Amino acid sequence: MTSPSRPAVSSPSRLFFWSVASLLLLLTWDASGLDLTLARWFGSASGFALENHWFWRGVLHDNMRPLPWLFEGALLIGIARPVGPLRHLPASRRVQLALTTLLALLVVADIKLHSHTSCPWSLHEFGGVASHVSHWDWGVRDGGDGGCFPAGHASAGFAFVGGFFAFRHALPATARRWLLGSMLAGLLLGLAQQVRGAHYMSHTLWTAWFCWASAATLDLGFTWLARLTSQKPRPVQAQAPGL
Repeated sequence: MTSPSRPAVSSPSRLFFWSVASLLLLLTWDASGLDLTLARWFGSASGFALENHWFWRGVLHDNMRPLPWLFEGALLIGIARPVGPLRHLPASRRVQLALTTLLALLVVADIKLHSHTSCPWSLHEFGGVASHVSHWDWGVRDGGDGGCFPAGHASAGFAFVGGFFAFRHALPATARRWLLGSMLAGLLLGLAQQVRGAHYMSHTLWTAWFCWASAATLDLGFTWLARLTSQKPRPVQAQAPGL
């Protein structure tokens, strides 16, 4: 068992490998055409039967919307007044955790703001007006409302993947639990939107990758600053003349 005081085994090279490998798998999914296949599991010419379902919309969408901002507020408060596992993090890592979560939420929201991709429920074959266009065809409009890429709701879970990076330096077991929890939460929220016709699976997967990449980038910066600070020579204290 890994001791809580030992540094995490996730080296930068290993994290870089998983970042690139997951990106390649994601690009493969994009090219596979499976987005529409999965959408057809839940949708038909009359739309998506579960679009307004009490559980998928009420519980896993409407009721969940304020939670990421409440958690983000708790992380910001935890910088100065840490509780639980936050007490085992240095102040710089607590700042990193709060900023990483906020950055991931803002990155996903900003991409959505400039996206021309419409949601599955807007497609012709599901009773809408839009045509299916790849979300990477930036200059091509699909005839719908747009603003549907990536999956903003799933970021309520995936944004907290930054906890893995913040905790991995001192508490690797906590880091792994944080990673598992945030990924499961993001996938569950993404599934809720999938069955409702609000997103394609690729939208959810890209949200996960954007949040991971944001957290990894910020972790590199904070780790570099921590090493730079630790290498600064300590000032030599003047000694009083001998009596």
